[in-house]
Amino acid sequence: MRPTRSARLLAAPVAVVTGALLLAGCGSDADGTADLSVQAAYIPQPVSTTMAAGFLTIVNKGDAKDELTSVTSSTAGQVTLHRTVGSSMEQVSSLDVPAHGQLVFKTGGNHLMFEMLKSKPVQGETVTVQLHFADSDPLKVEMPVKSATYIPKTGH
Repeated sequence: MRPTRSARLLAAPVAVVTGALLLAGCGSDADGTADLSVQAAYIPQPVSTTMAAGFLTIVNKGDAKDELTSVTSSTAGQVTLHRTVGSSMEQVSSLDVPAHGQLVFKTGGNHLMFEMLKSKPVQGETVTVQLHFADSDPLKVEMPVKSATYIPKTGH
């Protein structure tokens, strides 16, 4: 039995639409997630016994943005997120990590504040932190304590 002319004319558009729907469905499972990693993490040895700053770069190779919502560490009573606007810093509740982009923490810009230190980090030690995100699993990061005058090669 041969298909009618109208059935043959409908077959091609139906196949195209069905294929596009299948590809869209597959793409949404594979895409649409953040793929996070951390680079260039460090803490300059603080001069204060109660607070310290921390710097790092969160790299997102994924297709979806995420948001850093908090940081925890057993070294400090609390770790807060700060951004610098003009010449003043302000505490924020979260910072965006763009898809296919980076969230950079650097001197004069975004930074972590380790407050209520339980002990003063000393050059050569490592401080462990956990980064918490809106959508992604937490990341555990080892942050080496560098000299107070350390300037990373990356410029951060």
